[in-house]
Formats: sequence, C-alpha cells, structure tokens
Amino acid sequence: MIPSAGFAGASLASDGAVPGSDWHRWKAAFLRPEGRVVDALQDKSSHSEGQGWAMLLAASHGDADSFSRMFDWTERHLAVRQDPLLSWRWRPADAIADYNNASDGDLFYAWALLVAARRFGVEAYARRSGELAHAIDRILVKPAPGGGLLLRPAAEKFSATDHEIVNLSYIMPLALHALGAAFDLPRLGQVADDGEALIARVARAGLVPDWITLDDNGWAPASGYGPQYGYDALRVALYLVWSGRLAHPAVTRTRALLTDGQAETPVRADPETLDVLERSDAPGYAAVSHLIRNSALAGPDAAITKFSASQPYYPATLHLLAALAQRQITLA
Repeated sequence: MIPSAGFAGASLASDGAVPGSDWHRWKAAFLRPEGRVVDALQDKSSHSEGQGWAMLLAASHGDADSFSRMFDWTERHLAVRQDPLLSWRWRPADAIADYNNASDGDLFYAWALLVAARRFGVEAYARRSGELAHAIDRILVKPAPGGGLLLRPAAEKFSATDHEIVNLSYIMPLALHALGAAFDLPRLGQVADDGEALIARVARAGLVPDWITLDDNGWAPASGYGPQYGYDALRVALYLVWSGRLAHPAVTRTRALLTDGQAETPVRADPETLDVLERSDAPGYAAVSHLIRNSALAGPDAAITKFSASQPYYPATLHLLAALAQRQITLA
C-alpha cells in the first residue's frame, strides 16, 4: 500500500517533457542524462540535497522518466553507507571521499520518494522512503540540550558531550510531518515542532545564523562557521512559509531584511544589526524574497520572478522550489 504523501496542494501539470517550461530549461542546464544533478560552481559535484530537491520537482511536475533516472543514479552512487542514509557529496575527481550524510539531503530525498510513490504508483519508491524515514528517526533525531528533540545535521559529525552544532535550515516542517504521518513515526512530527520552537527562540535575537551551537545554557552562533545569516539560513524562512508558518518570528525577521527597497537581494547579513554584507542579482534569490515578502498578505502573489536557466545551480533550484511552494500555498 502506498501511503499518502502529505503534499500540500495539488501537483503541478505534467510538463516534464514540455520544451520551454521552467522545469525543462532547468533540466537542460543542470541534469545529466544519467540522472546526476550538477553544481558547476562546486567542482561539478552532486549533493544529496540537490538530488532530493530535483526529484521533488520532478515528481511535482509529473516527470516520471527524470525521477527514475535520478533515483537510479542516487541509489548507485550516494546510497553507499552501511545504513539507509545517503553520503552527502559525489565529485567526478574522487567520487565519494567523505561518507558522512547531510540530514536535509536525506529528508528531501525521502519526501520526494513519498510524493513520487503516490503520483506514479511505484511501490519501490514508497518502500525506500519508509526505510529512510525510519533511519532519520532512529539515527538523526535525538534529545536536544535543554529539552525537546533535535534533528542532527549528520550522523557522525557536529555532536559533542556538552553541545550540539545545528543547522536550522535542515528543518523542513512540512516534509517531517508528511513522513511522520505516512510511516507512523510521531517523533518526526515532534522534532519538526521542536525545531520550529528553537528557530523562534533564535529569531527573537535577530536573523537566524547559518549555524548555531546549542547546549544546556542556550544557543550561540557556532564558532568557526561564521556568525552571519547567509546562503544556508535564507532557506529557513522559505521552508517555514512553504509549511504554512506565515507569521513565524523567523519569517517576520527575514521579511524585514528583504523589504529594504534595493534591487538586488540580500544573501548575507549581520544577524543582530541586519546590515547587509552581500547582495545578489540572481533571479532565484529574488524569487525566494518575493515569496517571503508576500507571505504577509492573505496569500502569496502569483507574479513570481521570471525564471532564468543562466543563473547558477543553487539559486536556479531555489527559484523552482519557491515557485512550487507558492503554488502549493495558494492551492492548500
């Protein structure tokens, strides 16, 4: 039996093979025929998060062929650990040099498989999704310092006897709740709720930094990872808005940063002062900004920034994810 995907709103039209569609242009720029998603600016590497994001987009666009090719490549090249989780990076020069996982990659991969199982009716996708969901629950969810549950960024790194290093952009409430409901794993729903509460505590002090250290005394920006709001943290508000948390404190803080009237989008900023440290003219970051800024309205505005496949992989992918989130919020 294929469980419900918990996917908010209706799926997009089946435009996987439609020349000229945004998804078709994204594939032409970033997806190899064998199913590998390529980040040219990162040594032409492929990451578990990139495979998961692209597979979620393929499922939402009804592109069964692309989904199948990405699934096959990911299973052959990233599913090489001794547990069900994925290694986080593959590079042409050395394939898998680091067998560590990245929790956001595992989460989006599992969610994409769940959505695809329902859309395409493939039991194998549901089985693999369930295997991953149970592994996330068993390996990556642990008691947090100070109480509650915590989603660890990885299985083998970032933990110490007296503290945890945490990346709050790895918490995607909608995906965690969907997997928890589909496979009867209530701790995944709890870690989503506890993660939202932790993000709210951090947001009371300012913008959410890319990485924090968490211990029994509270939290602080993680030493060695930079104290700034940056390319990781910009996903926090995107995921919260996508999950329907339009009034969350982190969304409000980020919205204030993004409404400064400048043409280029802030992509790095000082969390306390909101001073902008770096801007980008990439349309993908503008699309994320548009979604967050317009989430203050009754519903996100329909006129999202026009997609361009000439931008780098990361903003291009966030662009399509923001568009998907916008459509799902509108239809929910």
